[in-house]
Amino acid sequence: MRAFKTLCCMIATCMAFAVCAQQNENVPPVRHSRIGDVAKSADGSITLKVVGQKLNYGGVKPELCDTDVWSPKSVHFHPNGKKYYINSLEGCRTMVYDARTNKKLAVIHHKFTPANAYLWAKESGFFPFTHYTNKKNLNTFWGRPVESTFSHRGRYLWIPYYRRSYDINAQDPSAISVIDTRTDAIIKVFETGPLPKMVATTHSGKYLAVTHWGDNTVGILDISSPNPDDWHYVKCVVVDYQLKLNLSMTTKVDRDCNSGYLLRGTVFTPDDHYMLIACMGGGGGIAVIDMQKMQYVGRLTGVSNARHLVVKNGYLYASLNAAGIVQRLPLTKVEAAIKAMNGKTAPISGWQTCKVGGGARTISLSPSGNFAFAACNSASQLCVVDTRTMKQVATLTIDSYPVGLDISADGRFVVLTSQGRRGHGGNAVNLVEVTYKEKEPTSALIDEQKEEEDAAAAKVAQEQEQADAQSGTDWWYIGVAVGFILGLMAVAFFRGRKK
Repeated sequence: MRAFKTLCCMIATCMAFAVCAQQNENVPPVRHSRIGDVAKSADGSITLKVVGQKLNYGGVKPELCDTDVWSPKSVHFHPNGKKYYINSLEGCRTMVYDARTNKKLAVIHHKFTPANAYLWAKESGFFPFTHYTNKKNLNTFWGRPVESTFSHRGRYLWIPYYRRSYDINAQDPSAISVIDTRTDAIIKVFETGPLPKMVATTHSGKYLAVTHWGDNTVGILDISSPNPDDWHYVKCVVVDYQLKLNLSMTTKVDRDCNSGYLLRGTVFTPDDHYMLIACMGGGGGIAVIDMQKMQYVGRLTGVSNARHLVVKNGYLYASLNAAGIVQRLPLTKVEAAIKAMNGKTAPISGWQTCKVGGGARTISLSPSGNFAFAACNSASQLCVVDTRTMKQVATLTIDSYPVGLDISADGRFVVLTSQGRRGHGGNAVNLVEVTYKEKEPTSALIDEQKEEEDAAAAKVAQEQEQADAQSGTDWWYIGVAVGFILGLMAVAFFRGRKK
């Protein structure tokens, strides 16, 4: 097996050299990180160190080679910090790793056949098929997983698919699967609009939003019930206008462009009153949906090419992809601009900005909120911003070209996914250990204790149910035995009388 992996890596290396010979000048040079690479801030407030890798390209050591890492798009740590999930977009699979050992725990394949019909939720009526109409085969496909979000305190993980494999231009409904994180198996599948990318859960846990890059719409599900069979769509909200899709069914087109506002980063204000959605195209800005009225309010302008949004400690953070910027604005200013909105747009200003590496994609903040981490795609870097000064304090070279990023609940580890560009770079996952000069809070791990308590209670209930069932079985056997004995006694009695 080791020899086979080495051979595969050698072949991949030759292919990589052949591709690089034809490399487009618009694609930044490919860079690679190595285990042991270190970066430290000048003041010693933070230190970054590459401590683990999952790689699927030529020239890597066999022990680091993971063939499931195929165009990895995003990563999410479980809230309890014990494991993390990697979505391999082109591999149509999600890998589950132990956060402590980096050992692969499971691989979830996003393949659906008629045998999986029992998984599908009832159709909502919001997302009709207009191009692919053969109902017999609509739910037979491979799904390309994009982003993800947790619900029910980490019990479920929701993963939307960029498209169904037969829909080459992502113009008909796609789907979103629900993973039970206790078994790491798909337990439910819902339809979505075309080309869903981002998905987010309200703080209350009542609603889940699926943002459709493909046609300027957002699907909203009611997931307040603990029973997955009760979950259902309540609204499909249109952001300004809905795209009319009538693309080729035989020739691929570029759906990453010319798709309206290119809806991406999605968050909720702390009180869940508003949903905020980053618009990467169509004039930019941040789209606003009133969750109480389930209505589109308008766009906050003055923000260009925003890709990812995060709400933390009273601030709205945004990454600006093209400009390579991480910026923030007090939520009070955001909410004031929304309330003052007259018509469909309103300007917002006063952002604190920090220039980071080119192609700022996913961002995440440390538990204290003192540090913002950014996956910078063009620069092939992990960049760190001290939010107390909004200055970049550390950079670490990461395998080209990083897109996804998440930080563990205790802030100790950051995982980055490198997807690749036009056949260059990518197919890499890097695990970075973070050391802070000042101790970070660990209260975010409280969910782990609650989860263990729930698991213990469920175990007790299950044992009691089994005991009750066994008790019932025992009494049944006793009843049969008594009946049998009484029957024998009756036979003996009647025989005695005959004699």
